[in-house]
Amino acid sequence: MLKPYPERLRDGVLVFDGAMATYLFSKGVYLKKCFEEVCLTNPQMVLDVHREYISRGAQAIETNTYGANPIKLKGFGLADKTEQINRAAVRLAREAAGDTVYVAGSAGPTGRLLAPEGPLSEEEARSSFEAHLGALVRSGVDLLLLETFSSRRELALAVEVARRLAPEVPLQAQFTFSRTFLPGPEAYKAEAQAWAAFFETLDVDAVGMNLMGPTEALEVLAVLKKTVTKPIAVMPDSGFPKEIDGRQFYLTSPEYFAEFAKLYVDGGALVVGGDCGTTPEHTEKMAQAVLSFDAGRRAVRWTPVTSAVEKPVVPLAERSKLGQALATGRWVNLVELVSPLGVELSGLLEKARALQAGGVEFVNFPDGPRASARLSALVAAIEVARATGMESVLHMACRDKNLIGLQGDLFGYHAAGLRNVLLVTGDPPKVGKYPNVTGVFDTDAVGLTRIVRRFNAGVDMGGDELPAVTSFVHGTGVNPAFPVPEKELERAKLKAEAGTEYFITQPVWDVDQLERFLDELQKLGKPVILGVWPLASYRNAVFLASEVPGVVIPPAILTRMERHTDKDAARSDGIAISREIIQRLRHRVQGIQVSPPFGNVRTALEVVKGW
Repeated sequence: MLKPYPERLRDGVLVFDGAMATYLFSKGVYLKKCFEEVCLTNPQMVLDVHREYISRGAQAIETNTYGANPIKLKGFGLADKTEQINRAAVRLAREAAGDTVYVAGSAGPTGRLLAPEGPLSEEEARSSFEAHLGALVRSGVDLLLLETFSSRRELALAVEVARRLAPEVPLQAQFTFSRTFLPGPEAYKAEAQAWAAFFETLDVDAVGMNLMGPTEALEVLAVLKKTVTKPIAVMPDSGFPKEIDGRQFYLTSPEYFAEFAKLYVDGGALVVGGDCGTTPEHTEKMAQAVLSFDAGRRAVRWTPVTSAVEKPVVPLAERSKLGQALATGRWVNLVELVSPLGVELSGLLEKARALQAGGVEFVNFPDGPRASARLSALVAAIEVARATGMESVLHMACRDKNLIGLQGDLFGYHAAGLRNVLLVTGDPPKVGKYPNVTGVFDTDAVGLTRIVRRFNAGVDMGGDELPAVTSFVHGTGVNPAFPVPEKELERAKLKAEAGTEYFITQPVWDVDQLERFLDELQKLGKPVILGVWPLASYRNAVFLASEVPGVVIPPAILTRMERHTDKDAARSDGIAISREIIQRLRHRVQGIQVSPPFGNVRTALEVVKGW
């Protein structure tokens, strides 16, 4: 038995389905056809779409009725079938949903401008909404979803009609607008603020946005959250396609879409879903990412129950060679090595020896990069140290283990002589290739930093005294290309307050953007290591931009890489781009971390040469 929709939102994040029209088009319905009429002409197709979304994790589905109002249907000669189409659509959605998934009656704007800007009178608009919303209510939807409204006046009319017809039916109101039609960023922000103020005046149960790009939606969410007290829904489209080798690619892949969804939840959204261009695969990856993240975010809020006195911390310069470099301001060259798939270590050790011979002092091991299963980074670091004497920086992600497991691993690292760690929240499992894996996320990078800082002071997370202090050199990551840099800087400040001792940036190709970010980040007084990723080719650049969470590559760099037809020339230019970035920023950072594509250590050595 479903809880009333407003009550359910108090329990945590709810996942909606994705696009209906996009999916029907992919199944052969022509663009000039009335997509809502398919509920009558091919009901099985609509039913199959609903079932597919539910099977992929949707907890609420929208009826195929977005344009099923008499004004829009009149254009197809179907105005007299308004009631019939809406009833059929609700029946199909209910058949798919059963009693475990919410059915939202979808209703969009009339499609015509209200007078005096357009020909439609308020009475005509009310009449259209009465026919449309009335049919949905009579058919038994769990809530009404007013979506894709760009006119506050028209949305207010729709809300008025909905409340008059069915005051007991939950109501969610969503808007859209595009920065394309606004004169600049300040106008864009002002429009979002106007919608936020407007939403506070509406008699609705939830508000939100749809039909805008993932990045735009994140920016708008940050504005809404400052004013809106109602639950907020975010249902972006999949972004604009880009032509590559004669084919159209949506750069917001399902994996990347899932990462954005997690950002929406972290930013305060209680409802997430998809719009145009999204598919059941987007829904699946989004659902597993946000539900595991939200559950972990809400599940553990630890407070020490005892209060052992903290002991003096080992000076940073005495903890490790990396600690000494950071403490004295010495330049750091770090190269990322990825643990192998399987158990064969010879290739990894060969790469480590080559890096050492080339003057690289430190290597960096990600923890299950892009949510993949690889040889334990701990074992890899131990074997590299045994073979070469090189120090490693081990990533520790909050994704795969609960707080007990994380603490146990930290003690294990220390006992094995490993001192350098990079504490990260971790990619959601659905960014990887294991479809049914869930994330733990008992804590995040900020919480884990607090734990490690206390370990270094001889106190565990429960407040009990440890037999001895640890001597970790612990840092965290930052993403200067984050769509809302103010929010990333807020997170960085929290990490600094929790005790982080250095930052490593995500790879960044927009130097002006990075300099603006560094202006604020360096106010926190922590050493910054610049993340560098030399591009191997145009395809490699497109892959990074579309598939790797947190990576943004400016169009100018993509264009520069696109001009190369020769593989070696492309690789050389990718190295040149990296060195140009380092040259410009070398006096603002304390080192670099190079992530060579495909593990090519020769590329890494060419990047670090001379620094």
